[in-house]
Amino acid sequence: MSAITLGEAFRTARSRIRAIDAGVLLCHVIGRDPAYLIAHPETRLRPNEHESFAALVDRRVRGEPVAYLTGEREFYGRTFKVTPAVLIPRPETELLVDLALERIPRAAPARVLDAGTGSGCIAVAIASERSHCKVLALDQSLEALAVARRNAVELRVGNVAFLQSDWFSALGRERFDVVVSNPPYVAKSDPHLQDGDARYEPLTALDGGAEGLDAIRRIVPEAGPHLIADGWLLFEHGYDQALRARQLLQAAGYEDVFSARDLAGIERVSGGRLTVVTSDG
Repeated sequence: MSAITLGEAFRTARSRIRAIDAGVLLCHVIGRDPAYLIAHPETRLRPNEHESFAALVDRRVRGEPVAYLTGEREFYGRTFKVTPAVLIPRPETELLVDLALERIPRAAPARVLDAGTGSGCIAVAIASERSHCKVLALDQSLEALAVARRNAVELRVGNVAFLQSDWFSALGRERFDVVVSNPPYVAKSDPHLQDGDARYEPLTALDGGAEGLDAIRRIVPEAGPHLIADGWLLFEHGYDQALRARQLLQAAGYEDVFSARDLAGIERVSGGRLTVVTSDG
Protein backbone atom coordinates (compact mmCIF):
# COMPACT_ATOMS: atom_id res chain seq x y z
CA MET A 1 0.00 0.00 0.00
CA SER A 2 1.64 3.20 -1.19
CA ALA A 3 2.14 6.11 1.18
CA ILE A 4 -0.51 8.80 1.12
CA THR A 5 -0.89 12.04 3.03
CA LEU A 6 -3.13 12.64 6.03
CA GLY A 7 -5.30 14.91 3.92
CA GLU A 8 -5.71 12.28 1.20
CA ALA A 9 -6.50 9.56 3.70
CA PHE A 10 -9.07 11.75 5.41
CA ARG A 11 -10.80 12.73 2.17
CA THR A 12 -10.97 9.12 1.00
CA ALA A 13 -12.45 7.99 4.30
CA ARG A 14 -14.88 10.91 4.39
CA SER A 15 -16.49 9.59 1.20
CA ARG A 16 -17.40 6.38 3.05
CA ILE A 17 -18.07 7.41 6.65
CA ARG A 18 -18.92 10.59 8.55
CA ALA A 19 -16.17 13.19 8.60
CA ILE A 20 -16.16 13.28 12.40
CA ASP A 21 -15.67 9.50 12.54
CA ALA A 22 -12.91 9.64 9.93
CA GLY A 23 -11.10 12.30 11.94
CA VAL A 24 -11.36 10.38 15.21
CA LEU A 25 -10.09 7.17 13.65
CA LEU A 26 -7.22 8.89 11.86
CA CYS A 27 -6.14 10.67 15.05
CA HIS A 28 -6.29 7.35 16.86
CA VAL A 29 -4.05 5.64 14.32
CA ILE A 30 -1.35 8.32 14.26
CA GLY A 31 -1.60 9.19 17.97
CA ARG A 32 -2.22 12.89 17.33
CA ASP A 33 -5.01 15.38 18.10
CA PRO A 34 -7.36 16.96 15.53
CA ALA A 35 -5.33 20.16 15.46
CA TYR A 36 -2.41 18.19 14.02
CA LEU A 37 -4.56 16.89 11.16
CA ILE A 38 -5.62 20.41 10.29
CA ALA A 39 -2.10 21.84 10.53
CA HIS A 40 -0.25 19.04 8.73
CA PRO A 41 -2.43 17.56 5.97
CA GLU A 42 0.68 17.00 3.84
CA THR A 43 2.26 14.58 6.33
CA ARG A 44 2.54 11.10 4.87
CA LEU A 45 1.17 8.07 6.63
CA ARG A 46 3.49 5.14 7.22
CA PRO A 47 2.37 2.00 5.34
CA ASN A 48 1.32 0.27 8.57
CA GLU A 49 -0.68 3.35 9.63
CA HIS A 50 -2.43 3.46 6.28
CA GLU A 51 -3.30 -0.22 6.55
CA SER A 52 -4.60 0.17 10.10
CA PHE A 53 -6.68 3.20 9.16
CA ALA A 54 -8.16 1.49 6.11
CA ALA A 55 -9.10 -1.52 8.22
CA LEU A 56 -10.81 0.68 10.83
CA VAL A 57 -12.73 2.54 8.13
CA ASP A 58 -13.93 -0.78 6.69
CA ARG A 59 -15.13 -1.86 10.14
CA ARG A 60 -16.90 1.46 10.65
CA VAL A 61 -18.63 1.06 7.29
CA ARG A 62 -19.96 -2.26 8.59
CA GLY A 63 -21.39 -0.42 11.58
CA GLU A 64 -18.95 -1.08 14.42
CA PRO A 65 -19.04 1.78 16.97
CA VAL A 66 -16.17 4.23 16.85
CA ALA A 67 -15.72 3.85 20.62
CA TYR A 68 -15.05 0.14 20.25
CA LEU A 69 -12.69 0.75 17.32
CA THR A 70 -10.59 3.22 19.30
CA GLY A 71 -11.19 1.55 22.67
CA GLU A 72 -12.19 4.75 24.43
CA ARG A 73 -14.90 7.39 24.89
CA GLU A 74 -15.00 10.79 26.57
CA PHE A 75 -17.33 11.17 29.56
CA TYR A 76 -17.52 13.95 32.13
CA GLY A 77 -14.26 15.45 30.94
CA ARG A 78 -12.34 12.19 31.19
CA THR A 79 -11.30 9.49 28.74
CA PHE A 80 -12.66 6.05 29.62
CA LYS A 81 -11.59 2.74 28.17
CA VAL A 82 -14.43 0.75 26.64
CA THR A 83 -14.78 -2.72 25.15
CA PRO A 84 -17.73 -4.66 23.72
CA ALA A 85 -18.27 -5.96 27.29
CA VAL A 86 -19.66 -2.58 28.39
CA LEU A 87 -22.17 0.00 27.27
CA ILE A 88 -20.64 3.00 25.50
CA PRO A 89 -20.93 6.08 27.77
CA ARG A 90 -23.32 8.69 26.41
CA PRO A 91 -23.46 12.45 27.03
CA GLU A 92 -26.99 12.35 28.46
CA THR A 93 -25.79 10.16 31.32
CA GLU A 94 -23.68 13.06 32.59
CA LEU A 95 -26.96 14.45 33.97
CA LEU A 96 -27.08 11.52 36.40
CA VAL A 97 -23.60 12.42 37.66
CA ASP A 98 -24.59 16.09 38.03
CA LEU A 99 -27.68 15.22 40.07
CA ALA A 100 -25.73 12.84 42.29
CA LEU A 101 -23.03 15.43 42.98
CA GLU A 102 -25.70 17.94 44.01
CA ARG A 103 -26.72 15.52 46.75
CA ILE A 104 -23.24 14.58 47.98
CA PRO A 105 -21.60 16.96 50.48
CA ARG A 106 -18.43 18.60 49.21
CA ALA A 107 -16.56 18.08 52.48
CA ALA A 108 -18.39 15.58 54.70
CA PRO A 109 -17.83 11.84 54.21
CA ALA A 110 -20.50 9.96 52.27
CA ARG A 111 -21.04 6.57 50.66
CA VAL A 112 -22.27 6.20 47.09
CA LEU A 113 -23.37 3.07 45.23
CA ASP A 114 -23.35 2.72 41.45
CA ALA A 115 -25.57 -0.24 40.57
CA GLY A 116 -24.73 -1.77 37.20
CA THR A 117 -21.51 0.16 36.70
CA GLY A 118 -20.47 -1.15 33.28
CA SER A 119 -17.39 0.84 32.22
CA GLY A 120 -17.35 2.52 35.64
CA CYS A 121 -17.80 5.95 34.07
CA ILE A 122 -20.46 7.08 36.57
CA ALA A 123 -18.73 5.69 39.65
CA VAL A 124 -15.29 6.98 38.67
CA ALA A 125 -16.59 10.41 37.72
CA ILE A 126 -18.39 10.77 41.06
CA ALA A 127 -15.40 9.44 43.03
CA SER A 128 -13.08 11.84 41.21
CA GLU A 129 -15.31 14.86 41.89
CA ARG A 130 -15.85 13.91 45.55
CA SER A 131 -12.49 12.53 46.70
CA HIS A 132 -13.62 12.35 50.34
CA CYS A 133 -16.44 9.94 49.47
CA LYS A 134 -16.31 6.18 49.18
CA VAL A 135 -17.94 4.83 46.05
CA LEU A 136 -18.87 1.18 45.48
CA ALA A 137 -19.44 0.07 41.89
CA LEU A 138 -21.22 -3.21 41.33
CA ASP A 139 -21.99 -5.23 38.25
CA GLN A 140 -23.00 -8.81 37.52
CA SER A 141 -20.43 -9.06 34.70
CA LEU A 142 -16.84 -9.82 35.63
CA GLU A 143 -15.75 -8.57 32.20
CA ALA A 144 -17.42 -5.23 32.83
CA LEU A 145 -15.86 -4.97 36.29
CA ALA A 146 -12.42 -5.56 34.76
CA VAL A 147 -12.97 -2.60 32.43
CA ALA A 148 -14.23 -0.43 35.30
CA ARG A 149 -11.23 -1.30 37.49
CA ARG A 150 -8.86 -0.44 34.66
CA ASN A 151 -10.52 2.94 34.26
CA ALA A 152 -10.19 3.70 37.97
CA VAL A 153 -6.51 2.77 37.87
CA GLU A 154 -5.69 4.70 34.70
CA LEU A 155 -7.56 7.78 35.93
CA ARG A 156 -5.87 7.45 39.33
CA VAL A 157 -9.09 7.36 41.31
CA GLY A 158 -8.52 5.41 44.50
CA ASN A 159 -11.76 5.95 46.43
CA VAL A 160 -13.86 3.53 44.40
CA ALA A 161 -14.23 -0.21 45.06
CA PHE A 162 -15.82 -2.92 42.93
CA LEU A 163 -18.14 -5.82 43.64
CA GLN A 164 -19.70 -8.55 41.54
CA SER A 165 -23.39 -8.64 42.34
CA ASP A 166 -26.76 -9.26 40.73
CA TRP A 167 -28.02 -5.79 41.57
CA PHE A 168 -28.13 -5.59 45.39
CA SER A 169 -27.91 -9.30 46.23
CA ALA A 170 -24.27 -9.31 47.44
CA LEU A 171 -24.43 -6.13 49.53
CA GLY A 172 -25.48 -7.61 52.84
CA ARG A 173 -26.50 -4.84 55.22
CA GLU A 174 -24.48 -2.05 53.61
CA ARG A 175 -26.18 1.33 53.32
CA PHE A 176 -25.41 4.41 51.24
CA ASP A 177 -26.16 8.11 51.14
CA VAL A 178 -26.82 8.01 47.40
CA VAL A 179 -27.59 5.13 45.03
CA VAL A 180 -27.27 5.77 41.29
CA SER A 181 -27.92 3.53 38.33
CA ASN A 182 -28.05 3.57 34.54
CA PRO A 183 -29.92 0.28 34.12
CA PRO A 184 -31.09 -1.44 30.94
CA TYR A 185 -34.31 0.33 29.98
CA VAL A 186 -34.92 -0.26 26.26
CA ALA A 187 -38.07 -2.25 25.52
CA LYS A 188 -37.32 -5.66 24.02
CA SER A 189 -39.34 -4.83 20.88
CA ASP A 190 -37.71 -1.42 20.34
CA PRO A 191 -36.20 -1.31 16.83
CA HIS A 192 -33.30 0.78 18.16
CA LEU A 193 -31.82 -2.44 19.58
CA GLN A 194 -31.15 -3.47 15.97
CA ASP A 195 -29.86 -0.09 14.84
CA GLY A 196 -26.62 1.87 15.08
CA ASP A 197 -24.15 1.26 17.90
CA ALA A 198 -26.70 -0.72 19.92
CA ARG A 199 -26.25 -3.70 17.59
CA TYR A 200 -22.74 -4.18 18.97
CA GLU A 201 -23.32 -3.30 22.64
CA PRO A 202 -24.05 -5.94 25.30
CA LEU A 203 -27.76 -6.75 25.16
CA THR A 204 -27.88 -7.21 28.93
CA ALA A 205 -27.00 -3.52 29.34
CA LEU A 206 -29.83 -2.40 27.04
CA ASP A 207 -32.75 -4.83 27.10
CA GLY A 208 -35.16 -3.84 29.87
CA GLY A 209 -37.85 -6.41 29.11
CA ALA A 210 -41.26 -6.02 27.48
CA GLU A 211 -41.80 -2.42 28.63
CA GLY A 212 -38.17 -1.57 29.33
CA LEU A 213 -38.92 -1.37 33.05
CA ASP A 214 -37.84 -4.78 34.38
CA ALA A 215 -34.60 -3.54 35.96
CA ILE A 216 -36.18 -0.33 37.26
CA ARG A 217 -38.96 -2.34 38.92
CA ARG A 218 -36.23 -4.20 40.81
CA ILE A 219 -34.03 -1.24 41.60
CA VAL A 220 -36.68 1.02 43.14
CA PRO A 221 -37.79 -1.30 45.96
CA GLU A 222 -34.50 -3.17 46.42
CA ALA A 223 -32.46 0.01 46.83
CA GLY A 224 -34.51 1.02 49.88
CA PRO A 225 -32.87 -1.29 52.43
CA HIS A 226 -29.47 0.00 51.27
CA LEU A 227 -30.19 3.71 51.77
CA ILE A 228 -29.66 5.66 54.96
CA ALA A 229 -32.48 7.89 56.21
CA ASP A 230 -32.84 10.78 53.76
CA GLY A 231 -30.76 8.89 51.23
CA TRP A 232 -31.36 9.42 47.52
CA LEU A 233 -32.00 6.99 44.68
CA LEU A 234 -31.34 8.37 41.18
CA PHE A 235 -31.58 6.45 37.92
CA GLU A 236 -31.60 7.02 34.18
CA HIS A 237 -34.53 5.83 32.05
CA GLY A 238 -36.05 6.06 28.61
CA TYR A 239 -37.56 9.14 27.00
CA ASP A 240 -41.13 7.97 27.69
CA GLN A 241 -40.67 6.36 31.11
CA ALA A 242 -40.50 9.34 33.47
CA LEU A 243 -44.13 9.20 34.61
CA ARG A 244 -43.95 5.48 35.31
CA ALA A 245 -40.62 5.94 37.10
CA ARG A 246 -42.14 8.56 39.41
CA GLN A 247 -45.12 6.34 40.10
CA LEU A 248 -42.84 3.45 41.07
CA LEU A 249 -40.83 5.70 43.38
CA GLN A 250 -43.93 7.07 45.07
CA ALA A 251 -45.42 3.61 45.50
CA ALA A 252 -42.18 2.48 47.21
CA GLY A 253 -42.36 5.31 49.75
CA TYR A 254 -39.87 7.78 48.30
CA GLU A 255 -40.46 11.50 48.84
CA ASP A 256 -39.40 14.59 46.88
CA VAL A 257 -39.85 12.50 43.75
CA PHE A 258 -38.78 14.28 40.56
CA SER A 259 -37.69 13.87 36.97
CA ALA A 260 -34.93 15.96 35.37
CA ARG A 261 -34.49 16.84 31.71
CA ASP A 262 -31.30 16.39 29.73
CA LEU A 263 -29.88 18.97 27.30
CA ALA A 264 -32.30 17.76 24.63
CA GLY A 265 -35.24 18.56 26.91
CA ILE A 266 -36.06 14.88 27.54
CA GLU A 267 -36.96 13.69 31.03
CA ARG A 268 -33.93 11.43 31.39
CA VAL A 269 -33.33 10.89 35.13
CA SER A 270 -35.79 10.34 37.98
CA GLY A 271 -35.20 10.02 41.68
CA GLY A 272 -36.49 10.33 45.18
CA ARG A 273 -35.46 10.59 48.83
CA LEU A 274 -36.18 7.84 51.33
CA THR A 275 -36.92 9.50 54.67
CA VAL A 276 -37.66 6.31 56.60
CA VAL A 277 -35.08 3.53 56.70
CA THR A 278 -36.61 0.27 55.53
CA SER A 279 -35.77 -3.20 56.76
CA ASP A 280 -33.20 -5.29 54.92
CA GLY A 281 -34.72 -8.52 56.06
